[in-house]
Amino acid sequence: MTKKSKAAPKKADSKATSDGKASSGKASGAAKADAAHLSTTNNALVDHAYLSESEFGTVAETLQRNLATTISLYLKFKKYHWDIRGRFFRDLHLAYDEFIEEIFPGIDEQAERLVALGGSPIAAPSDIERFSIVKVPTETVRDARTQVADLVADLSRVGKGYRDDSQTVDDANDPATSDMYNGYAQTIDKIRWMLQAMMDDDRMN
Repeated sequence: MTKKSKAAPKKADSKATSDGKASSGKASGAAKADAAHLSTTNNALVDHAYLSESEFGTVAETLQRNLATTISLYLKFKKYHWDIRGRFFRDLHLAYDEFIEEIFPGIDEQAERLVALGGSPIAAPSDIERFSIVKVPTETVRDARTQVADLVADLSRVGKGYRDDSQTVDDANDPATSDMYNGYAQTIDKIRWMLQAMMDDDRMN
């Protein structure tokens, strides 16, 4: 009788991550806004902190939408900053950049909050347009009142969105993100008030 040959022992995967998963460098899970389950190099310690999967999903949806909205709002202010003409050129040209300085930090803050909770921000231009509640104009608008009225309408929706999302994430066991949203709502409300006050000038008609 011939002896059965023993099966060769399996070689240890030298490319495994610290959690034993393959580290091909390519995502093996569904990316979306959830990085915690991706089997990629250096991803073993990513988790959702104190949030459950369901709670994270709720919070991540608001962060992704508000991130996209903030980027779009920044771009819209810049577009109108470049296009404004007429009597109110200097006032609005400067004011738009002042408002941008208040809005801009929220981009990184919201993205990093999503990462801290085990998410992965989506930032491709097509995704920003898909998630954002603010639409960046493709046409040229030079009239001051048209620009300001459009921005006031946007800011009204964005401010309400932050207030609604603050309650939503608080209910999802994330008071820290709720506090962030309350601060952003206050900033948006202030900018909206200032722009609305400009529309009271009869010369803008």
